[in-house]
Amino acid sequence: MTVHTYDHDDTLREITTPGGVLRYHEAGAGPPLLLLHGSGPGVTGWRNFRGNLGFFAEHFRCLVLEFPGYGVSDDFGGHPVIDAQTALVQFTEVLGLERAHIIGNSMGGGVGINFAINHPDRVGKLVTIGGIGTNLFSPGPSEGIRLLQEFTEDPTRQRLVDWLQSMVYDPALVTEELIEERWALATDPATLAAARRLYGKAAYAAMMDMMRKADFPMPWAVMHKVTAPTLLTWGRDDRVSPLDMALIPMRTIPNAEFHVFPNCGHWVMIEAKAAFEQTVLGFLTRPES
Repeated sequence: MTVHTYDHDDTLREITTPGGVLRYHEAGAGPPLLLLHGSGPGVTGWRNFRGNLGFFAEHFRCLVLEFPGYGVSDDFGGHPVIDAQTALVQFTEVLGLERAHIIGNSMGGGVGINFAINHPDRVGKLVTIGGIGTNLFSPGPSEGIRLLQEFTEDPTRQRLVDWLQSMVYDPALVTEELIEERWALATDPATLAAARRLYGKAAYAAMMDMMRKADFPMPWAVMHKVTAPTLLTWGRDDRVSPLDMALIPMRTIPNAEFHVFPNCGHWVMIEAKAAFEQTVLGFLTRPES
């Protein structure tokens, strides 16, 4: 089967929400499928999922949301994770989406879990790609997060390359084209300022300290509240969110399945593209007993 290739500009849409303008890519028809990107230098929803859009658009109305603060949608001005959670709620409300499946990459998976807990009747099935849970055996911050902090503090081209190579199992995926594409957006002053609110060393340390002292449970401690059927996907060789992070979500999300892809880093949807797509499609379209 020939998979249709979609164009960036042809699929780009925008809506106005109470927080600001949100941009997104739309393709395909059928049940709504939200695709939520992760964080990191030069990331966008389009760059995370452009390779998968043609496949999933054969079966779903795909909506690739661009979160605030990453250089495409408006910056809401707050902490990027909180703003992403707010943006998702506003996005679904403005578009009138009563119910949708969700695929969330890394941070996007955490945003999807938060949405599934707080709006359980609005989520069909949930797919996460790494990035959730908490370290049980591996040290933290992980190698990938430390390299991300180094770049955010003092952006250089070599630090970007080092971080990109930590994202994948096969370093050949870090091409000159990818480096240049990421560098241009990652060093944009407004985008860099937003990244520092999340990954600057002082901001990160303050967030960790706040979480240690908080009177509310950590995100990984409330995953038992997810009622949606959930597929956890992970790269076996993930150096950003090591595999042991998956153990708590796998055990505590009541209806969770867990699929590990070999010879694969953090970008499962890119590095294990065909296997990921077939696995996720089978999960999303399988009738529930």
